[in-house]
Amino acid sequence: MKKKIAILGSTGSIGKTTVDIIKSDKKSFEIVLLTSNDNLNELTKQIRELKPKNLIINNKNNYLKLKKKYNKINIFNNFDIFLKKNKKKIDYTISGISGLSGLQPTLDIIKHTKTIAIANKESIICAWNLIEKKLKANNTKFIPVDSEHFSIWHLLKNKKIQSVEEIIITASGGPFLNWKLSKIKIASPNIAIKHPNWSMGKKISIDSATMMNKVFELIEAQRIFNLDRTKFKILIHPQSLVHAIVKFDNGLTKLLIHDTDMMIPIFNSIYENTNKKINNKKINYSNLNKLTFKSIDLIKFPSIKILKKIPKKISLFETILVSINDELVDLFLKKKLKFWEIYLNLNKLLNMKEFIKYKRIKPKNARQIYKLSEYVRLKTRALSIRSSK
Repeated sequence: MKKKIAILGSTGSIGKTTVDIIKSDKKSFEIVLLTSNDNLNELTKQIRELKPKNLIINNKNNYLKLKKKYNKINIFNNFDIFLKKNKKKIDYTISGISGLSGLQPTLDIIKHTKTIAIANKESIICAWNLIEKKLKANNTKFIPVDSEHFSIWHLLKNKKIQSVEEIIITASGGPFLNWKLSKIKIASPNIAIKHPNWSMGKKISIDSATMMNKVFELIEAQRIFNLDRTKFKILIHPQSLVHAIVKFDNGLTKLLIHDTDMMIPIFNSIYENTNKKINNKKINYSNLNKLTFKSIDLIKFPSIKILKKIPKKISLFETILVSINDELVDLFLKKKLKFWEIYLNLNKLLNMKEFIKYKRIKPKNARQIYKLSEYVRLKTRALSIRSSK
């Protein structure tokens, strides 16, 4: 029997990687749903190759274009209508929509899928309590597919969480690892987006350059695995081969190594508990002689210190953090801020009394998160542009 698959954000980086895996083994899968927004050319190609039963297109113009072109596919402009018409549970869903826009679709589809693999870190950071509640209520299995979190999840299989003494998340160090601080401060967007190991979008590449991605990943890991923040540590590992290290109370320490390719965690989440072999390049084992680990230079990468501001339990403050950072990165990419001003403005805004009060407020629903995020983004843009003049 074919495995029924849904891909949320099929034309994004995670979605396209998932599509490549499916294409190599079409006989094993039935594509129940693809969702997209703007990339019509890529989506048209996926329709031709995968023949999905249903499409959800958020962009109204693209929805109308595809509605005219394909009369044998159910095409929706609204997630709710699709869910009302499709009651059968999907076997596997991957949530690859980037940013907070992926939160509501992720929450909506949990009820309708047996397993959900989430690559959308913003949803987990800002609304893990809402996601976890839905997972439990609908008996839906959850697999994290960010490489670090998948690695931790895999290392913890069949282990009691109480036996964990320490979890280490690794960081490549990004493009500025060996740069002088004076040079980092004035780095241009064109340089900052050039990650040495991973091929990523512009926004996440900037987060890697500032190391905000590691701030987000540690918050995400703390929420998912429900461990105290003190149990987590970040180490610089420029080779990006070791994705997580877990030390247990029995004296054993386990680490997980895989190549710098998101296909590996996604493939293993799709084919979990099977003997399916992946077709990808093999690790050059001579590189294992050169593995290095070191502490983060907090003078060059002060964003890591922001972790001290994050509440132990989930709150709306995380939505504020994500939203401020998103806007600041966008301003930098548009050359309206200097690189170092990303951190300076982020730190200043997070210290505002108006925002600090949200540390005591727990998220209630996606609508509340979206409303707060919109307000924070507008305020961030106004204050940041004014201070940069």
